[in-house]
Amino acid sequence: MAVIRIRNTSEVIEGQDRVGAFLQNKGVLYEHWDVDKLPTSLKGNCHVTEEQKNEILSVFDDDIRSLAKRNGYGSWDVVALSEQTPDLDKILKKFEQVHVHTEDEVRAITAGHGIFIIKGSVGYFDVELDPGDVISVPVDTPHFFTLMDDRQVVAVRLFIDPSGWVAHPYEEKESVK
Repeated sequence: MAVIRIRNTSEVIEGQDRVGAFLQNKGVLYEHWDVDKLPTSLKGNCHVTEEQKNEILSVFDDDIRSLAKRNGYGSWDVVALSEQTPDLDKILKKFEQVHVHTEDEVRAITAGHGIFIIKGSVGYFDVELDPGDVISVPVDTPHFFTLMDDRQVVAVRLFIDPSGWVAHPYEEKESVK
């Protein structure tokens, strides 16, 4: 279940309802998908093949299509990152730059963990995501994504533009660390 840590105040927000209410107030979509419907071979598995990525998309097809219909997403894929990913540190460095997009950035975590660091009216806050957590960071919202200590994640991503998101640098006026 997602946990929010507000950096300026060190406040921690836990529990699906409290997390959902906080994020909704910030314009960030949050929902939870049932990862128990994944076959045993995919539960907690962050080293997935292309065939297994397709299986993940099949398992969550109804959830994906529901979210896509509600928000205008036209394509989706699965991304998997782990210590076995070539150039993982280089990839993470690219993710760790505060940026904005011209469309929502959507991730549904199916295995592993990730953190979205988002700028809101309270300053920066971390949204720590676990399997089943789904988040959509709105257009033009300064943010970045990184991995947690286990350094692995599998996530469904949804897009409006089939070519994917384009990151536009955000000029920072305050520290994110």
